[in-house]
Amino acid sequence: MAHSTMTSPPLMSGVGVLDKASLLLGVLEGGPATLARLVSDTGLKRPTAHRLVLALERLGLVARDGHGHFALGPRLGDMVVEARQDRLKAQAGPVLAQVSARTGTSARLHRRRGRMRICVASSEVLGGEPMPVGTAFPMKSGAVAQALLAWEEPEALYEALRGARFTAAMLSGVRRRGWAQSVGGWEPDTATVSAPVRSPDGRVIAALSLSGPISRVGRNPGHQFGCEAIDAAVRIAELSGC
Repeated sequence: MAHSTMTSPPLMSGVGVLDKASLLLGVLEGGPATLARLVSDTGLKRPTAHRLVLALERLGLVARDGHGHFALGPRLGDMVVEARQDRLKAQAGPVLAQVSARTGTSARLHRRRGRMRICVASSEVLGGEPMPVGTAFPMKSGAVAQALLAWEEPEALYEALRGARFTAAMLSGVRRRGWAQSVGGWEPDTATVSAPVRSPDGRVIAALSLSGPISRVGRNPGHQFGCEAIDAAVRIAELSGC
C-alpha cells in the first residue's frame, strides 16, 4: 500500500536543523515510516535524515515500532499530558471552590501517577482536615482510587486489583452509578464521594472528590453528593478542554 506524501506546505522557522527535524516529525504524524520513506517524503539526503531521526530518537521524540519503523516517540505524548494537566488545574480551582461552598465539603482534584494518586488542587472546608496539594496515597483503597481505576482496560484492572481493598464487583457498581464512595480509610473519620474527570475521547484523566466528616455527610455520601460530584467533574472537563 502506497503512502501519501505531505500535501500542505511545511511550517518553517528559518533555523535549518529545526526545520529538517520538523519535516521528519511531519511525516511520522501520518504513522510509522521507514528511513527510505522519510528520505523520499522530506527530500532530505539519506545521511542527514538518518542522523536527525536517530538524534530525535535519543531525545524520546521518535521511537521504533514492532517492525523497527520510526514512529512518534512517547515524550511528545508526555508533553501533551503535562500541558493538559496545567489547563486542568487552572480551571479546577473555581469549580472546586463553588462545589465546596455549595455542599459544605472539601473538594479536591486528583491525578494518577503510576501506583499513586496525588492531590493536585483543593478547596478545603473550614474546620475540616486539610489535604495539602501534592499529598500522595497508594491506589489500593478509597473512593478516588476506585474512580480513577473503574474504567481501566481489563488487563490493567486485573493488575490494579491485586492487594486492593475493593473488588471488581465494586468497580462495576462505580461504572454503573458514575461515582464511587468510601467511609474511613486514609482519613478514618471522613466519608468521600468521587467522580471521574474525562478527556474528550472518554479516558479518565483525573478524579474529583467531595469529603467531609462522617458525622455531617453520613455513611452513604454518594446518595447525597454523587450528582454534585459528577456535575463538577464534567464542568472541569468542559472548561479545561482536556
